[in-house]
Amino acid sequence: MINFKERSKETEILDKDDLPFKDVKICMKELNSINTLLGGHAITLHGINTFYPEQETHFTVCEIGSGGGDNLKAISKKFTNAEFIGIDLKESCIDFAKLQYKELKAEWISSDYSKVQFKNKPNIIFSSLFCHHFTNDQLVVMLNWMKQNSQNGFFINDLQRNTTAYYLIKWLTALFSKSYLVKNDGPISVARSFRKKDWQLLFSKAGINNYSIKWKWAFRYLVVCKND
Repeated sequence: MINFKERSKETEILDKDDLPFKDVKICMKELNSINTLLGGHAITLHGINTFYPEQETHFTVCEIGSGGGDNLKAISKKFTNAEFIGIDLKESCIDFAKLQYKELKAEWISSDYSKVQFKNKPNIIFSSLFCHHFTNDQLVVMLNWMKQNSQNGFFINDLQRNTTAYYLIKWLTALFSKSYLVKNDGPISVARSFRKKDWQLLFSKAGINNYSIKWKWAFRYLVVCKND
């Protein structure tokens, strides 16, 4: 039996090195479909709206753990004056994003996010389905990095840890996924994810007080932090 009271320490296959590009490509395409159908992109857009309610506003947004770039593409459809920075440690993900979204006005960086130094800080930094890959201690560092490297603040779009979400994603991916990465990592992602009290503890350890946590369908949290 899985203990959902605490975050799982089980690792995901996607975190391994040297995965075949064709497998990563299938995975990125399916994650885009999941984000579209289950509201992940809508939550990301809501996060942007908390900073910039006007679609015509010009700003720069950076996604850490940008994967295949589908979140930035979704933002570009609504915020046509935005500029984008996508950072991902996996070069294969960056390669896929460059190929998939050639028309996107974006700078793609293959790097550990914490090693990136911005010439001009982006207005917003965000992550989506990224934080659950890290330990609590690593997340405290990440929260402070996002706060210090953004002009206006940051937001996080990630999963809620509970039994229903775990077995729902396990069932859906078993039926519809063609990616062994998605089938294996989907349920693990839920087990590694968060409850509200987890976020409260992490922000307390990071010494950050100005934030909000909102539950969103389907089984996600939108966490927003605006800089003072």
